[in-house]
Amino acid sequence: MTTVVHTPGAAVPQTVHFDDLDAMGVLHNSRYAVLVERAITAWWAERGVSFTGGRPTTPDAFNVVREYQITFHRPIRGTGAVHVRFWLDRMGTTSAQYGFAVASTDGATVYAEGRRVNVRLDPATMRPAPWTDEGRALAAHLLRE
Repeated sequence: MTTVVHTPGAAVPQTVHFDDLDAMGVLHNSRYAVLVERAITAWWAERGVSFTGGRPTTPDAFNVVREYQITFHRPIRGTGAVHVRFWLDRMGTTSAQYGFAVASTDGATVYAEGRRVNVRLDPATMRPAPWTDEGRALAAHLLRE
């Protein structure tokens, strides 16, 4: 297992709360997906791609998760800060494949890692639609070289 300190993409701090823990005092497996979702959503929202008043601020905000895969390496024991590091392995016409790692704040311990595929949808047809040029320009900051 490697560290994630010097990997491409973005690292967004997240907080593990008491109600995220299971009966053994470790982060419940389902909460990892929530941490990843919140980190990716926050990164895009800081760049103007979000929802306001129940409506997307840009066409690229209208997307769904098509696939999600995670491998757990070590439990997160208790509450506190973690970092979610994510990057884009591939940006297709209508899909984007993220890689991610949930790690300690110093990046030395990787608790879990995986991939997630998002697909942009046309809100009228609910069918895959191409990412906009603006969305692609923002996504370029996350692309793995």
